Amino acid sequence: MSRGIDHLVLAARDLDAQAEFYRELGFTVGARNRHPWGTMNHIVQFDRCFLELISTEPGFEHPDPADPVAQFATPIADFLERREGFSHLVLESRNARADQADFARAGIAGRAVLNFERTGKRADGSDVKVAFSLAFAAIPAIPESGFFVCQQHVPENFWNPALQRHANGVSGISSVMLRADDVATVAASMQRFAGADRVSAEPEALAIDTGRGRLDVLTPAGVDALGPDLLPQGVAGTHLAAIRLTLPDATALRDRANAARIALVARAGCLVVPARAAFGVTLVFGGA
Repeated sequence: MSRGIDHLVLAARDLDAQAEFYRELGFTVGARNRHPWGTMNHIVQFDRCFLELISTEPGFEHPDPADPVAQFATPIADFLERREGFSHLVLESRNARADQADFARAGIAGRAVLNFERTGKRADGSDVKVAFSLAFAAIPAIPESGFFVCQQHVPENFWNPALQRHANGVSGISSVMLRADDVATVAASMQRFAGADRVSAEPEALAIDTGRGRLDVLTPAGVDALGPDLLPQGVAGTHLAAIRLTLPDATALRDRANAARIALVARAGCLVVPARAAFGVTLVFGGA
């Protein structure tokens, strides 16, 4: 069974400003959380998937490379030293240790499984414990980006319908777009990572249906069709290029963006917030 999209890690140097940007765009943004190794986040929830807005806290220190947390914390800190943007693709896990073994058989395993818990916030502001296990994948064809799966141990404490309602009408993550110099190699890696049965060929792309969102591996020309001016600037080679969000009706999004003076660009049958305006992340609303 394929591993569906669980969440997307969006790194920014100013977490407060990033969270406010998403609020102004009409998303419901959860309270700030802190990981014990020195990263902080806000969650933008949908039904069974989410965006993780993340940064390092002041005084962050790189963990010991032998510590399992280094697989998470160090790549985010290193990414932020280079730029802001879409740093990690995370898929769901029903059993992180089994997925780690599966990745080992496929030749893409990271190191040890990372188990951790933290205090979260309910919609009413009260504290709640959440716990996770992460199994990492090492994908040399995409060196700039991070990949892991996430197993929820107390999902009833994490998922909250009240946090999944967004004033802009967005209802979920439709797809992730990867720019690839070698589309076939990257698509094969993504297929192994997702545990998917097959890869579909499309114009300028190979696509993997995870059962909850697609992984679209595009040629440079395929990505550029969206508009080079809308994509992360100064980023070469294979990388996570854009996020497509499900939007049944654009009216509320337009209203929120206009009120916040956030530019929406109509392109290829969808609305786009350029990466230069969205902390290095190209946000695509609607379309197919």
